[in-house]
Amino acid sequence: MNISKIDLNLLVYLDVLLRERNVTRAAEELGISQPAMSNSLRRLRDLFDDPVLVRTSDGMTPTERALELQPLVRNVLAAAELAVLPKTVFDPSESERIFRIMASDYTEATLLPKLLERLSVEAPSVRLDIMTPSDVSFHDVERGKVDLVINRFDTLPQSFHQIHLWDDSFSCVLRADNPIIQDWNLETYLAAKHVWVSKTGMGVGVGMSSDDVQRLGWVDEALTKIGVNRTITLFTRHYQAALLLAEHNDLVVTIPSLAASSMHENPHVAILKPPFDIPRMRLKMVWSPLLQHDPGHRWMRQLIKSVSEEITG
Repeated sequence: MNISKIDLNLLVYLDVLLRERNVTRAAEELGISQPAMSNSLRRLRDLFDDPVLVRTSDGMTPTERALELQPLVRNVLAAAELAVLPKTVFDPSESERIFRIMASDYTEATLLPKLLERLSVEAPSVRLDIMTPSDVSFHDVERGKVDLVINRFDTLPQSFHQIHLWDDSFSCVLRADNPIIQDWNLETYLAAKHVWVSKTGMGVGVGMSSDDVQRLGWVDEALTKIGVNRTITLFTRHYQAALLLAEHNDLVVTIPSLAASSMHENPHVAILKPPFDIPRMRLKMVWSPLLQHDPGHRWMRQLIKSVSEEITG
């Protein structure tokens, strides 16, 4: 196929169609009529000899070939945008930019305090808009409406950029005078009542169940592997709330160690190693290819990476 004979605007149309998965919305975003968008979809189908989008009960669903093309097309368009945009310089000391960051409660407790310290010195007028996982969808990130997502993920769209920030072990936080501390082992751990705290991924959450081990996460999956389970009295998505409950009740909170470390100076709690092995959790930073080459965005990513390296030593 001779590329000089291909209308490269079709790649722009394909990118928007795969993001919107709706011909009408894609046409609105591109500022063209719906018939023109439908005609472009027909031409894309001819070009790739593939349906590209197929109408199903869930709406317009991309074919396997379309999903393979999506990250490739996004990268091509991002490179083209970089080539034609004027060269700009981002000065953090003068910028008043607002960075929208989706951060889990764990990230707020571990990364943000040190990040704010650095910003106060290097970029005093830069502001952060911190969003929760239930505020944001992958679609929002893909369209560049959210600058960065910092969380733990089971799966991610192939088109997203990502870097690994750190791995963390787990610790147990209990009230300092909790009697089971004197006989801390797997048996007493299982006999205790527990607080579950987590929020993996993105999107509006749904209620939890003790029977859904896979959704419960690392701690309960580790227990299942050794043939036991714990009694969860309370489900929460907030680490600080869980730690407060541990301080004032005979409850056990098993959370990532960096989050637990915020209680090291608190004489009312004890921090113990779990009496069984739990795989380490991995924290990632994720962003849209639309923002990959933005100078300010690049600066913020580098700053967060630097801060994460400070935190983990």
